[in-house]
Amino acid sequence: MKGITDRQREVLNFISEYTEENSYPPTVRDISTHFNISLRAVQDHISALQKKGFLSQSQKRARSIRVLSDCREKEPELFVGKVPLLGTVAAGKPLLSEENLDGYVNLTEPFVRPGKSYFALRVRGQSMINAGILDGDLAVVEQTNTAVDGQIIVAVIDDAITLKRYYKEAERVRLQPENPQFQAIYCTDVRIVGILSNIVRTY
Repeated sequence: MKGITDRQREVLNFISEYTEENSYPPTVRDISTHFNISLRAVQDHISALQKKGFLSQSQKRARSIRVLSDCREKEPELFVGKVPLLGTVAAGKPLLSEENLDGYVNLTEPFVRPGKSYFALRVRGQSMINAGILDGDLAVVEQTNTAVDGQIIVAVIDDAITLKRYYKEAERVRLQPENPQFQAIYCTDVRIVGILSNIVRTY
């Protein structure tokens, strides 16, 4: 389609917005009043927009202007992810978790991103407070079975689930709390189920 002038774009945008707000299109007089221009000038703009494929109009009935191509710049829609809410993370001594589904939470970017899988868990305990993770927070976790040193992971140990900082040592794994009142967990058999992506906190 051919390009349009700035004024034609303004007219087209007004017709689009008017139609959305009122569920019917404006008349030529409505457009004339809005822009404070003559009826002839409005009709010239409409004719030009028809020739360029942006509008259609029937001369036999009122309010027949129809937008064929909306040229307004629209805000990109945010990705919304439906994240399963599973059992409880014990930010302290690991607690037994059956990982039962407790429902879903809808989260948008940047908490979740397209192409990745997530789950959410409610944090319990105080062992990660120096990392800014508090009791009652919602931990948004990206599903993965690998991690690098220093990442905060969700791990399963002997059917218990915990949220700790991960470190791989020579012959064992150290799961480090972020609270000096808690001891590190050392183990050789740990199953990583995810890496902490975000924390959601409500007041």
